[in-house]
Amino acid sequence: MGKDYVIGIDLGGTKISGAFSDYEGNILSKYTIPTNAFEGDQSVLQRIISVIEKVVIESGKDIEDVNAIGIGSPGPLDIKEGKIIETANLPFKNFKLVEPIEKRFNVKTYLDNDANVAAIGEFMMGAGKGTNNIVYITVSTGIGGGAIINGKIYRGNTYNALEIGHTTVLPDGPKCKCGNYGCAEVMASGTAIGRRGTEAVMKGLKTSLSQYEKVTSYEVFQEAKKGDKAAQDVLNTALPYLGICVANVITSFDPEMVVIGGGVSKAGDIVFEKIQTEVDKRCFGSMANSCRIVPAGLGTDAGVIGAVALAIMESR
Repeated sequence: MGKDYVIGIDLGGTKISGAFSDYEGNILSKYTIPTNAFEGDQSVLQRIISVIEKVVIESGKDIEDVNAIGIGSPGPLDIKEGKIIETANLPFKNFKLVEPIEKRFNVKTYLDNDANVAAIGEFMMGAGKGTNNIVYITVSTGIGGGAIINGKIYRGNTYNALEIGHTTVLPDGPKCKCGNYGCAEVMASGTAIGRRGTEAVMKGLKTSLSQYEKVTSYEVFQEAKKGDKAAQDVLNTALPYLGICVANVITSFDPEMVVIGGGVSKAGDIVFEKIQTEVDKRCFGSMANSCRIVPAGLGTDAGVIGAVALAIMESR
């Protein structure tokens, strides 16, 4: 019997999701459990192993039928060593994750950061299906990305390519957590939009945002839709910087498509209209006209489907 299947694992700070799939991306089984990161690295490792075992059982197949396992994780990672260097919401520090999983199951295992994994998923099974060159950008708490070039994920020399949230869009802007000033992330992420909304309330501006105990980007978008001027001003400031970031990506990579995911993308037309305005203003016309800017297509399953796609891409 051939090894005709793969397993994808989405490792997050709150949950671990797994899926058992064939090489066409058809999911035979899925399973999710809490990460319980507070229990420590060995416990989380055992929970990953239990998810793998569960999806195999639920699929009706055997582990011997599995050709590869893909794991998507927050970074920073050492992909070459299959190691999680350190992450904010997981108990791993310089932890070799791939090695014990390969030993346990005797299946080739691939680790990559969650933005790359989402990019591969969108390319193979989501909005970018049928393309050859795409850039995926996630805009939520932070801003991250991944690029598919000529059908392959581009990782860069140190495996840290597409940290586009830390490209400069305003040289004298506020300081970012990374140490740089005026990064796209500090200017246009969901966190940045929420912070600007909170600042509007703290300044005593007349705004419906003042009714909320906590202002996030969600409240800013909601009140802007209702006509609140302060909320609209926040978006009119933040979203053009996101557009500049996207324009820089298009100029650098000349992709067929830019796929926008993450919580901010769910706000809809206003986000994409602002991005398109900046792209049209700042990119060569031939590039802007030949690149579609679209919302992500995989929804809440993006992480685990992306991990499946990683296993498929790397094991072909």
